[in-house]
Amino acid sequence: MTGRGSRIHISRHASELGAWEMVRAAPDPRLAPYVREYCGYTERTPGPMRRREFPSPQVVLILDFGPPIRIVEPNPARYPAGFIAGLDDAVTVTETPGASSGVQVNFTPLGARLFFGVPMRVLAHRVVAIEDVLGLEGPLLTERLHDAPGWEARFALLDAFIAGRLQVAQEVPGWVTWAYQRIEASGGALEMRELADTLGFSHRHVIDRFREHVGLPPKLLARLVRFDRLMSRVKSGEVPSWGQLALEYGYYDQAHLIRDFRQFTGSSPREFLQLRLPDEGGVSGSNSSNTAGRPVRKVPGMTQARVLERESP
Repeated sequence: MTGRGSRIHISRHASELGAWEMVRAAPDPRLAPYVREYCGYTERTPGPMRRREFPSPQVVLILDFGPPIRIVEPNPARYPAGFIAGLDDAVTVTETPGASSGVQVNFTPLGARLFFGVPMRVLAHRVVAIEDVLGLEGPLLTERLHDAPGWEARFALLDAFIAGRLQVAQEVPGWVTWAYQRIEASGGALEMRELADTLGFSHRHVIDRFREHVGLPPKLLARLVRFDRLMSRVKSGEVPSWGQLALEYGYYDQAHLIRDFRQFTGSSPREFLQLRLPDEGGVSGSNSSNTAGRPVRKVPGMTQARVLERESP
């Protein structure tokens, strides 16, 4: 895509841990309200590599080109063509088999609602096969991306494919979009009672509509937005003062920040820093069972019939 080169960031690593390349790119600016980022990846490691994937205010689409990424926790599974991970507040542990390649698309919650065309409540707290939501379009998209001549071509293909689905998507109620944007703009610091009172709806109605169109209640979404901002700062490479970060990101105190950190990562901040892999390689999940701060949630499976539930236009 013309002009995309300046919006691509490439990170490479090679050591005894293995070798990987991460190619990150912004979507077409017209898709910015719906897609946060694209990330192409290739990896070779001496053996299986486990990583922790932390909760964030985004819905993740993985399109695998080679041996599939395996979900280790909470519910072990493999998805040959790729998978969708809905909004969650729990850690997911994944495993690559020693060689891996594909593309990750990070949707905003409302972008996912429009793109996938299913109520977000059926994806929340779940990982599902791409074909269970997109049908044959999912594996075909994976194949087209695999065959495309390079990352720029792949990202341009994604731009066109996503834009095409958004054009025919059913709209989200305007007040839900407005409320979601307020939470994002506040960095998760918005008072939920104030939000409901401003909207003129009962708290229950606001929660129900957020579950339908976003996937989580607004208060939990706000916590994830705040935590996501915090993690972006921590990942920037600075050695953080946790007390200062607590004040900066709207936590009551350092103890409050630590509690949220343990809930959303399964580790203390110090353990997290020790488990980070170099050069945007993620966070090691090799000893997740020993360091998890709480039990892993067991989520019941979802049948294809339920995933394909769609609302009439």
